[in-house]
Amino acid sequence: MGGRRGSRVSVRLGGALLAGLVLLSAPVALALPKYRTEAARFLGHDKDDPLWQLSGKVMPCVTCHTQPQGGEGWNAFGQSLQAEFRAQPTASFRTVLRSVLAREADADADGYPDALELFARTLPGDPTSKPAKSLGDLRAEFERAGGLPGEEQASPGAGKSR
Repeated sequence: MGGRRGSRVSVRLGGALLAGLVLLSAPVALALPKYRTEAARFLGHDKDDPLWQLSGKVMPCVTCHTQPQGGEGWNAFGQSLQAEFRAQPTASFRTVLRSVLAREADADADGYPDALELFARTLPGDPTSKPAKSLGDLRAEFERAGGLPGEEQASPGAGKSR
């Protein structure tokens, strides 16, 4: 009987250690990469949620990538950012993002400009993800909210990082 008790203790101890490792590594695994963090701050997606950096809903990888975990494979919006980085190789990420959004382009051809899709928190590189509001209503709301952040908001503290 002592053998069973010892194995239960080691299973519990192993489970507790595994749970502890998962909890300790969760913030690292769930933290937003640098570009997503910068984009979320630039677009104001960091407001009203103290845990926004741990949320997969705030600027998910598929905003620019074709895969939920990011990595290789860029959607149409991500490709437009890549092209702008090539055009402005010394620019900060925020400057490049602002340039792309200021063009009023619609990378996924769903009828909504990329800036409005990001404002509505839909995916500008996915034609199946589009705002529920009409284009006119969304544009009016975007303008009332101040529109695209200005150049002065595109660079403070951003440096030349990419």
